[in-house]
Amino acid sequence: MELRQLRYFIGVCEAGGVLAASKTLHVAQPALSQSIASLEDELGAQLFVRTNRGMTLTEAGRTMLEHAHVVLADIERARSAVQFAAHDIQGEVVIGLPTTVALVATIPILAATREQFPKVKLKLIESHSGFLTEWLRAGRLDLSVLFEAGSEPGFEYRLMLEERLALVTTSQEAPKSTTVALRTLSSRPLVLPAREHGMTRVINNACAENDVHLNVVAEIDSLPNIKKAVLAGMASTILSPGAVADEVQAGHLVVTTITRPHISRQVTCATSRGRPTTPAIEAMRSLITEQIRKLVESGGWPAVWIGETAAR
Repeated sequence: MELRQLRYFIGVCEAGGVLAASKTLHVAQPALSQSIASLEDELGAQLFVRTNRGMTLTEAGRTMLEHAHVVLADIERARSAVQFAAHDIQGEVVIGLPTTVALVATIPILAATREQFPKVKLKLIESHSGFLTEWLRAGRLDLSVLFEAGSEPGFEYRLMLEERLALVTTSQEAPKSTTVALRTLSSRPLVLPAREHGMTRVINNACAENDVHLNVVAEIDSLPNIKKAVLAGMASTILSPGAVADEVQAGHLVVTTITRPHISRQVTCATSRGRPTTPAIEAMRSLITEQIRKLVESGGWPAVWIGETAAR
């Protein structure tokens, strides 16, 4: 199996067919078809279902696509680690950010990277923390911000902060006090992130431990749409204060700290122990940690810093 075959295979997957891939890859169609056929022969499995409308992946093809991405990413990591010294950090780094983290931290991370490591190319992937954990384990991510600390023995975690979740409402629906007991939320209609979201798991665990049954009228797989539902007065929600900092500052939404018990989560920066690292990956892990620490200290991310404090 050759690296060229894997690149051609990924190209056909992305293009949806050999003809379209031949144009984007600048490879003759017969050569591309032969490469795919040879790969299938070597693997002893059909990778594509071929129809008049194009080519779609089989189950074996989907599995092969995941591994092909990992193999090529490892080659790139190896090249970066060998070619570039620590004073000339460059290469691509694929970073996972949960949606609520991406909202607060994407711009500071991008700005600091452009200033400190202009030769580093970032690929930022925003998704649920559960999906990010799977992709980091599979090697599709170089590092990721996660909410689970120590749950994966194959990960190396760098603890950063702890934040308390809050009830988010319009000013008309806000409690009169600055705190609200978890049990009292059972009478409120709520919209929450989808169950795959790490925050929802934290909320559900706290409710189960305290025998609280929330009135969840909808699960919405979109943070902007959750905010819109709350702004429209349809329901309240439970989020991290940082996720609605702009709306709170503008006076559109109100956050009320949940107590009895507090619902909190820890935020970490994780890498896989089983994957090779590069100077660029290490540089970005330090940069992300430092930028998030600055957000906490400036009040841009309402939380408590519990990680190591870098020398200044």
